[in-house]
Amino acid sequence: MFRGREWSLFDWRDRCAQAARVGLRGLGLWHADLEHQLEQRSLAEIRQIFQDHGLETLELEFLDGWYLDKGTEDRAASDSRRALLFEAAAELGAHHIKVGNIFGVHCEISKLAERFAELCADAAKRHDAPITYELISTDLNANTLDRAIEVVRGAEGVNGGLTLDTWHLAKLGIAPEDLRRIPRQYVTYVELSDGMSHNMSDLMEEAVRHRQLPGEGEFDLEGYIAVLQDLGYGGPWGVEVLSDRLRALPITEIFSRTWQTASAQF
Repeated sequence: MFRGREWSLFDWRDRCAQAARVGLRGLGLWHADLEHQLEQRSLAEIRQIFQDHGLETLELEFLDGWYLDKGTEDRAASDSRRALLFEAAAELGAHHIKVGNIFGVHCEISKLAERFAELCADAAKRHDAPITYELISTDLNANTLDRAIEVVRGAEGVNGGLTLDTWHLAKLGIAPEDLRRIPRQYVTYVELSDGMSHNMSDLMEEAVRHRQLPGEGEFDLEGYIAVLQDLGYGGPWGVEVLSDRLRALPITEIFSRTWQTASAQF
């Protein structure tokens, strides 16, 4: 999907240990990282290591291409990844599976909503994890609150909702107060990430290499948090900081700085 390696150099056991050490209560797994893990251990072993460290909330991502027509090569690849993520969600007891349209492939909103409902219905038959549609700055279709709400409304709120990432919200010009328009039942998961208000020439490059830890950029993270808490959001708060600078640090410092900067926003 992206250029270069998409799996972590840090062993799963070490990641779980560091998360528990600093006070985090969960972790996320990107699909390529999950595939890499499964070359070494089973889903049952992944779950056991996670639970042995007292962790509770596991996120799985990312499913793209589910809105494409069947019979195409890209849809077949998406369906294969769907099978992997659905099996993992059932075995690992995932909190949710994150989906979306990272590369801005054109799809009419009505069709997107229909396919999202189909995806949620399929998920409901195979595991308990809800499907969350992420507002993404490079998504050319559901890149406003109203459009994103229209997409998830198609699942009738049963096991479909939204992932709100503060990096993408800020880049899309969605202010904290704007979030009050979202029906509470659609807010399934929230991620904290900071950055600069101006855009780099390549927004995708900025998204995967140049984000900043919470409080170290220019976004109003405290404002987003305050509004979501006021709306009654009681789910987990994740931290997604894709950054070359952060990746270059030792694992102990990565986890310590992540915990310190994120918790300071509250």
